[in-house]
Amino acid sequence: MNRTQLSQLAVLAAVAAHGSFRGAARELGVAPSAVSHAVGSLEASLGIRLLARTTRSVAPTEEGRRLLERLAPALDEIAHALEAAADARERPAGNLRITAPRFAADLILAPRLGAFLDRYPEIVLEIANEDGFTDIVEEGFDAGIRLGESLEADMIAVKVGPELESAVVASPEYFQRYGRPQHPRDLAQHRCIRRRFSNGTLYRWEFEKHGEELTVSVEGPLILGEDRPIIKATMGGAGLAYLFLSRVETAIAEGKLVRVMEDWCAPYAGPYLYYPSRRQMRPALRAFIDFFRHSG
Repeated sequence: MNRTQLSQLAVLAAVAAHGSFRGAARELGVAPSAVSHAVGSLEASLGIRLLARTTRSVAPTEEGRRLLERLAPALDEIAHALEAAADARERPAGNLRITAPRFAADLILAPRLGAFLDRYPEIVLEIANEDGFTDIVEEGFDAGIRLGESLEADMIAVKVGPELESAVVASPEYFQRYGRPQHPRDLAQHRCIRRRFSNGTLYRWEFEKHGEELTVSVEGPLILGEDRPIIKATMGGAGLAYLFLSRVETAIAEGKLVRVMEDWCAPYAGPYLYYPSRRQMRPALRAFIDFFRHSG
């Protein structure tokens, strides 16, 4: 195939899409006679008739239809390649909307937001804190951040954080009064600080040891929705809490909190940024992904 045929194939596809030479000419910005000439030259070079012409309409012949069906994916790829090349010349700018759970916003995004906005001053970044899985297309977000285990199979995912580990903790005074649980089933005898997500659900504590997985619906007299009050309440002796280890490492080191059941708190997949298609990626989103991508 020569370069002339490539352009002629694009013209043929435009004529078939519009059902007329004039419609294709308007799309391509050329004269109808040029469109007719291109199609005629292609038919002559292939030795087959690709379009059936009447005074009222233009439609592909059987041979033309088969050619166009095989041609469509290749033309789409060429169009996407040209769009990507054009995007590469654009500076990341405009509004960028990201949905992320509170822990991801606090632990992963917030510490680096200043540096990101300094590098890309033309981006206006909005982060919505939502704990449940969000349909980013339906809700108008460019991308979302969630744990890897929560992602839908049809999403493209990029790792933006390390593996996570949870910790069950309480104050030394709490353990002096109530003792220490050794197994997740022991939690039924303890006051647990429960967490309610922004979507209304209560979190069930998750455990794993030697391949055995347990999910426990804990009970307790206190329900909170964010880490900071949970940590303060735990240090004040209100009960047991289930938190990310990184949130309470300092308190554990200082003796303000004590960790239990470490052997039941195995590391698990960390957060991923997810979005529906690379073909729809804006320069601002590409900049965000490249900046926050986790290399570990």
